[in-house]
Amino acid sequence: MRVFAALVLAGGAASGDQAVLESWLKRQAEIRTIDTGFTQERKLPSLKEPVSTRGRLSFEKPGRVRWQLGDPPVTVALSDGKTMTLLDFEKRTARSVSADSPQAARFSVLAGKGFQTAEDFHKAFEISAHRVDGGIHQYTLRPRERRLRADVPWIFLSIDPRSNELRAMELELKDKSRIRT
Repeated sequence: MRVFAALVLAGGAASGDQAVLESWLKRQAEIRTIDTGFTQERKLPSLKEPVSTRGRLSFEKPGRVRWQLGDPPVTVALSDGKTMTLLDFEKRTARSVSADSPQAARFSVLAGKGFQTAEDFHKAFEISAHRVDGGIHQYTLRPRERRLRADVPWIFLSIDPRSNELRAMELELKDKSRIRT
């Protein structure tokens, strides 16, 4: 009987835990454009300290994204919803890939279809874990799409329920490095 009660309580907590996420996802459907600065921390297994770089993210639904790292820019990713163009100013290279390719996903994951509605989110991601730290709800997500999961196996979201805003997003890449924005 105790095991059953624990399972019932855990099930109730899981749905309560998702209320913050569901509220944030509902807000995403209302957002049409974003233009924001960010600081990206790149954690590499071979480095003792993360590398921090300022950047800028702009997007307009549906599918238009401009992601810039560095000022002056070091890396820029531009998408029109069909094609993602990746510019590397240090290497003086440019290449285009499909906007739905795994290479493009790390630049456009928030502007992608998976965050447009709660239904789209649950089709795109599996919630692997949830915890609350200092009032901030932290969700560990696993992409359901195999191609994306091969490049970005884990996504971590930190949502502030008081403001209904995303405080941080962290991507773990296939090489075990992490990018926190």
